[in-house]
Amino acid sequence: MKYKETAVIKEQRELATGIYSMWLQAERIAGEAVPGQFLSVYSRDESRMLPRPISICEINREQGALRLVYRIAGKGTLEFSQYGPGDSLELVGPLGNGFPLDKGYGKVFLIGGGIGIPPMVELAAQLPGEKQIVAGYRNHELFLKEELERNGSVYIATEDGSAGTRGNVLDAIRKNGLKAEAIFACGPTPMLRALKAYAAEHGMDCYLSLEERMACGVGACLGCVCRSMDVDSHTYVKNKRICKDGPVFAAEDIEL
Repeated sequence: MKYKETAVIKEQRELATGIYSMWLQAERIAGEAVPGQFLSVYSRDESRMLPRPISICEINREQGALRLVYRIAGKGTLEFSQYGPGDSLELVGPLGNGFPLDKGYGKVFLIGGGIGIPPMVELAAQLPGEKQIVAGYRNHELFLKEELERNGSVYIATEDGSAGTRGNVLDAIRKNGLKAEAIFACGPTPMLRALKAYAAEHGMDCYLSLEERMACGVGACLGCVCRSMDVDSHTYVKNKRICKDGPVFAAEDIEL
């Protein structure tokens, strides 16, 4: 069930350069949301008709609140960053399919790269089993590190070597000798492509949350498709709609 809701901002602050954390009061959406889903957030500027898709970072059902952590990527997200407590935003959500929580794995990798890190926070809180969380950053600005540490062992990779392992998330896994039964990941496509290959090489289950520009956010416009291994029931070609069929997919079901 998805809802259109006018949400009031409870708190907003900058976590790192150009990356903002926003808590929103949105009771109906918070009551339905699961890790891996996203929201469509609407601009107040009528010249920007399309909503911005932003993944859910944290869910507080008791307080009816949601946390979004996003990077300024254009005029829409720049606008959102300028609001504060008491301001309101129009939301639609929760949208898409989240990560599977009932597979019964004993030990898993939760892997986030860049702005793919925020969905790992709520996933780490809800996913059973031993969590090894591998986060890839550009530099020493380790946003959400403390939140991740609440629910798992955290390993850091940075592109410039300023913290943790110099390199990418797979470099951190190899350097620390980490092992797991499955991968849950969100981040840029090159990272997800490498993780899909790593999982296949090691016989691991792998679930990937794809990042993509979206228009409608509900599967009607076909603006955010990815290649799939089978023919879908919507267009009868080998496509999947990231907003509707995803954003989370089993790695073997999609091409990257």
